[in-house]
Amino acid sequence: MRRRDLICEICAVALAASRPNTFPFIDTQSSPAIETVTPPRLPSPVAGIRMVDSQTARTATELARSASPTHLFHHAVRTFLFASLSGRARKQKFDEEVLYLACILHDLGLTDRFQGDLPFEIQGAQAASNFLQQQGYDATKAGIVWDGIAMHASVIGQYKQPEVALVGVGAGADVLGPDPSEISNSDKQEIVNAYPRLAFKKAFVETCAGVVRRHPAGAGRSFMRDIAEKYLPNYHPRNICDLIAQAPFEE
Repeated sequence: MRRRDLICEICAVALAASRPNTFPFIDTQSSPAIETVTPPRLPSPVAGIRMVDSQTARTATELARSASPTHLFHHAVRTFLFASLSGRARKQKFDEEVLYLACILHDLGLTDRFQGDLPFEIQGAQAASNFLQQQGYDATKAGIVWDGIAMHASVIGQYKQPEVALVGVGAGADVLGPDPSEISNSDKQEIVNAYPRLAFKKAFVETCAGVVRRHPAGAGRSFMRDIAEKYLPNYHPRNICDLIAQAPFEE
């Protein structure tokens, strides 16, 4: 099995939440207010990738920065950089702004400001949708951003267009390690130097655990895993905590 397929499988089993029996409606109008600001530019380029510098992208960056602890914000930026490098390696064409928005906002559902009882990726997708609506962003592109965030922890996302699929690829590369056939060690190191990991392995797991502790209804698993654990005594699924600890980053 190729490394990229393994990453997708692991993320789907260990990170994705199962769908609730009923999907609650989220009133985006009553979501936390998102201020429109003109934030500073991020350093660019990094590993040959230029940061998207549109007004919407810069405002999205400031939203992610203000809502997230630093380790999670750096993860969001690294996700875009890894995603872009993988897209280039695969010779894929993609809308850089749409991919950037999906990557920089993909973990809003893990933040104190936006977490809730839905799976974190849906919470984040809804928060991003609210933000883009306030920005007057193109509705079709906003829908792709929603998909990229909502599906980034699911294998399903890997079968969508590059702007959706690459969010999961980039996030998986930063959590579990990039595919060396797509991303060189020197590029990986340049990205980590630009956006330090800040003990990301431990901090990320603790962040996720804190969200589940406060919102247990937002944590779930595939029904097939439930059946396997119930009927197969020797079934031992992969554990994301162990895999994160084994990721090829020095920390």
